[in-house]
Amino acid sequence: MKTVPVITLEEAARLVKSGDTLLVGGFGMTGNPVHLVHALAGTDTRDLTFVGNNVGEAGLSGGRLLRNGQIRKAIGSFFTSNREAVAAAQQGTLEVQLLPQGTLAEALRAGGAGIGGFYTPTAAGTVIAEGADVRSLNGREMVFVPALRGNVAFVRAWRADRAGNLQYRLTEQNFNRAMATAADVVVVEVEEIVEVGEIDPEHVHTPGLYVDYLVQAHLTPEDLGSSADVKGSAKKVDESRMHMARRALRELRPGDVVNLGIGIPTLVADLITPEHGVNLHTENGMLGVGPAPEDGGAMEYPVNAGKIPVTALPGASYFDSAESFGMIRGGHVDVAVMGGLQVDEAGNLANWAVPGKPLLGVGGAMDLASGAGRLIVTMTHTDPDGTPKIVPECTLPLTARGNVSMIITDMAVFEFLDGELTLTELMPGATLDEVRASTAARFQERLPEVAAG
Repeated sequence: MKTVPVITLEEAARLVKSGDTLLVGGFGMTGNPVHLVHALAGTDTRDLTFVGNNVGEAGLSGGRLLRNGQIRKAIGSFFTSNREAVAAAQQGTLEVQLLPQGTLAEALRAGGAGIGGFYTPTAAGTVIAEGADVRSLNGREMVFVPALRGNVAFVRAWRADRAGNLQYRLTEQNFNRAMATAADVVVVEVEEIVEVGEIDPEHVHTPGLYVDYLVQAHLTPEDLGSSADVKGSAKKVDESRMHMARRALRELRPGDVVNLGIGIPTLVADLITPEHGVNLHTENGMLGVGPAPEDGGAMEYPVNAGKIPVTALPGASYFDSAESFGMIRGGHVDVAVMGGLQVDEAGNLANWAVPGKPLLGVGGAMDLASGAGRLIVTMTHTDPDGTPKIVPECTLPLTARGNVSMIITDMAVFEFLDGELTLTELMPGATLDEVRASTAARFQERLPEVAAG
């Protein structure tokens, strides 16, 4: 069995050359090889193509490379978590290629598996797919995505043995597993290095044949940025938002696998009890998500897709981002509850981009909107200026076409019945006249007599 060299952070940084494509694991700062990236930030290496879900946080991980002007182009899914990346893209100093999160994960998996590319239904009919090869396969419109590979991959694992076998902790598999297969040189930052045989074969997540070098580096709360402490993740809660969350909860059935988006949908998680029998899924690699802990952070707990520390319920499981999105695209997630900016008469959803702002944060929304069995959208009925969000046709960039099953707003509940947008319920305090006046789309009415008045 081979022995993988253990090198210093400085030696690892010298493996990256100017002009290289660098793969950087992690989801936010969870499972992020922050020490390797910071060592690279101490060199004069430039003109990098940085591939990661996001460019770290401001001044952390990829964010430090960005501040130094070392990144020419970034390929990822959610850059808006780093305000400096958004500013650099707006100023034209950073070239950005935005991919849906599941597409990014699968492109890396394909790159590591020697596959040239793949067709996916995610992003069909959206601006993300402009210029791509689009075909109809098995009755669905599919977008071709080329595989992704790098010159060097920096990944983080919790333990490694001297043969390079890797074991990840909690939700730290995320993009690390795929990236460990998809580069010419793979450098792994680990908390602990043990002798061969000390990691049981069934606990090896990444076999050592993929790994070229190991670096030992200890994680501290300061390395975790916004995920270091759950107290920094307080939710904004008002009664109208809670009404929407409670109404969404009524749609969930025992045994359902459910994914909850950022914003109002996250409130649903705190309402779920074991008696509901609902199994929460998060796209960064966890099934069986429990409520947020009282205190602590990502040093002690897994994180959800909002990068918020959560607990794990009995029977929970962890996996990587490629497998997580395979669950979504494969139709194994029963319900997705997500926020919205617009929904139209055809069941189209727009929820990731607004005019005048850079298109830098699609995340997993496109995958979920097109892959979940049912799509429930929770949103305020109008914008703050009174502009309706339920419209004849979406004017904002689309997330998915024709997939919305239900809309829950602070004023009403709409369903798509027999292909038509239909008002089926009024929310507490709302009147039918108010809903009619605040809805731009045409809709049918099937209200209970007591509600319709």
